[in-house]
Amino acid sequence: MFKLSKILRLTAISIFVLFSFIRVGLANAAEPPSILIIVPHAPDDLEISIWSNDNYVKADISESLTENYYTFYSSELRHSVEYRLKINTKDTEYVILFDEPLQSYNNIYMLDLENQSLTPGKSLARSVKLVSIRIALTLLIEGLVFFYFGYRKKRSWVIFLVTNLLTQGALNIWLNGFTPLASYLIFALIFAEIWVIISEAIVFTVLLKEQRRSQAVKYVLVANVLSLLVGMGLISVV
Repeated sequence: MFKLSKILRLTAISIFVLFSFIRVGLANAAEPPSILIIVPHAPDDLEISIWSNDNYVKADISESLTENYYTFYSSELRHSVEYRLKINTKDTEYVILFDEPLQSYNNIYMLDLENQSLTPGKSLARSVKLVSIRIALTLLIEGLVFFYFGYRKKRSWVIFLVTNLLTQGALNIWLNGFTPLASYLIFALIFAEIWVIISEAIVFTVLLKEQRRSQAVKYVLVANVLSLLVGMGLISVV
């Protein structure tokens, strides 16, 4: 009879190793935007500009299905003393002042167009929704692959669920801390997925008894490659 504590211990050790290597690997990644503004369901004509060097500089725009990202980089803000945003649509125009000091980069805000307000950080509801969607989709994809590879026993499915909830939960919560631009997230996801594969291969080859160890390794490779491809597509559009 297997013990749940054994799954937790093995997975926790694997996750610790995973994120230790990821932090080192991402140390030389491209610098994220200095200021990033998330606008849910942004209208097509929305423009956001920031006062810099006696002029308003327009934000770079990245779009997804549910929200747009308006970004400014440190080179555009190098000589700015006062930060103020100008919000333009065909129906309205207004200015918002930043009321707190900015970091050198990774200043993330949520813009509420209806209330004309700017809130530091990502909203909790947004984070919970995105993390939940990604974990649920991963469990569905990898669960189908798990079934295809011949795992039927309750014991195997408990190991599958606990391990994936831990690894995918940790991975997606960690990814949620990144700048939410597809280019940064995809790079982080690819790098992290390598270590997820290694972690899950260790856990499953030790704990799964229903099939041969080689079958467990094949499952881990196929399942994670599929979920990686789907995850990359999801990050690009949602």
